[in-house]
Amino acid sequence: MPATPAWPPKSAPRLFVEQELSADTPVTVEGNQAHYLSKVMRVAPGDAVILCDDMTGEWAAEVIEAGKRRIVLQPRDHQRPREAVPDFWLCPALLKKDRFDLVLEKATELGAARIAPVLTRRCVADKLNAERAATIVTEAAEQCARTALPEVAAPARLDALLRDWPQDRHLFFADEEGGEPAADAFCYAEGPAALLVGPEGGFDDAERAAIRAHPASVAISLGPRILRGETAAIAGMAVWMAEAGDWLDAD
Repeated sequence: MPATPAWPPKSAPRLFVEQELSADTPVTVEGNQAHYLSKVMRVAPGDAVILCDDMTGEWAAEVIEAGKRRIVLQPRDHQRPREAVPDFWLCPALLKKDRFDLVLEKATELGAARIAPVLTRRCVADKLNAERAATIVTEAAEQCARTALPEVAAPARLDALLRDWPQDRHLFFADEEGGEPAADAFCYAEGPAALLVGPEGGFDDAERAAIRAHPASVAISLGPRILRGETAAIAGMAVWMAEAGDWLDAD
């Protein structure tokens, strides 16, 4: 007798939806998400789709109706609760669109709780398309099986960021002029943390002085080479996750 296939299959598509999920209420998907399910994934009644709502966590849902522009799904099994990501903020200077898209995507994959873009004097870009940013982090979360979306804040000027900084949160500052090796600084710092990374060309002297003077600031080094803004943000966050985040063994 053949074995019963696992349900939901590992190949089931994943989607974030705005509706709070429960076993009592079907979910209707329209627009781009319906197009993705019907045209790209070619779902049919009886197929499984993994749904997340950024509130209750992850559900395995069954396709009840599959049209070209409208998909109806019924949540069946609650697979996982909403994950508890480390209390880590990434504060990257705003970059050109394609480079900042990469930062948004990789920060989501690496597990950032919050992405807070910063405007500095040497920033080439000065605006962030909020809808585009939300789409990027949502698709990245679906790809890497996150059940919690990172918050994406509106861009803030550096002086405002420093003025309003929470007293209990470490502000690690990736300083091209040097600082404590990142891994050493991260592994001994407990509690909420953030990483501040500059734009192409770095911070100017006045900005660097203001950051270093802040009581929460800890200057760190990301190695002997000068990194692009997006590389520094991704590399720095990866080191933090390895030394102080959820890459560590539970023990």
